[in-house]
Amino acid sequence: MSRRSAGAEMRRLRNAKGLKVEDVATHLGTSTTRISRMETGKGRVSIKPEEVAALCDLFDVQDQRARAMLADMFRAAQQPGWWDPYRDVLPSGLEVLLDLETNAERELGFEVTLVHGLMQTPAYTRVLLEASPSVRREDIADSVALRQRRQELVTRTDKPLNVWIILDEYAIRRDVGGEEVNREQRQHLAEMAELPNVTLQVIPANKGAHPGLAGQFALFEFEANPSVVYVDSPAGNLYLEKRTDVRKFGVTFDLLRASALDPADTIALLRTTPRESFS
Repeated sequence: MSRRSAGAEMRRLRNAKGLKVEDVATHLGTSTTRISRMETGKGRVSIKPEEVAALCDLFDVQDQRARAMLADMFRAAQQPGWWDPYRDVLPSGLEVLLDLETNAERELGFEVTLVHGLMQTPAYTRVLLEASPSVRREDIADSVALRQRRQELVTRTDKPLNVWIILDEYAIRRDVGGEEVNREQRQHLAEMAELPNVTLQVIPANKGAHPGLAGQFALFEFEANPSVVYVDSPAGNLYLEKRTDVRKFGVTFDLLRASALDPADTIALLRTTPRESFS
């Protein structure tokens, strides 16, 4: 159970009673910021059993099974994530992304300049981290291990994450670490693309301008919760939940999908693309 699922249920109950975040904060004797973080699932926010009981009273949840279910949701949501051992090397905001990715049914991702994190080899990741001024040298090994653990979401046997990744051709032609690293990375992409839960497409460079040139993004779809869009930028991470925003990025992804090579041709390109840069 994700923190976002528990928070979404809390928000649903609050809205059903016509209450504001301020009303809940006053009832619990806490801040509106804390209530907002609980409802959005952004960051780990602990909630005591007596506070869950107080919420049930406020939301007029009388049924004992419903009260127990809400308590179980919050208890499960507060359990450490698989990424907890790597907390010291987690970039700001990434915990929310990992929580979304872990609990999503499907991820639609687009990358302009680099290979998607779910499909990077350890050597490729290491080169990227070594080039980043914000990553300490002593943290590189753990950061590489974290990204490899993240990829297990795709390869796990129990409900693997369904992913549809689109890459701009520049992402697979960029020289990251030299010929051996690049060849290994392309081979890994081709192997991942053959998994039944993975669809991979490349947009050829000769397509020219396309809707994705504004930047990379990921759209997460869930079985029971609304979709969320994640946008990464040097200025920080954005998590968009408004229907209009989600719809806009969904349309963009559809346009990119139509512009890209089909999956079979993408695999063929990955197996034949040399390392040379574009002229």
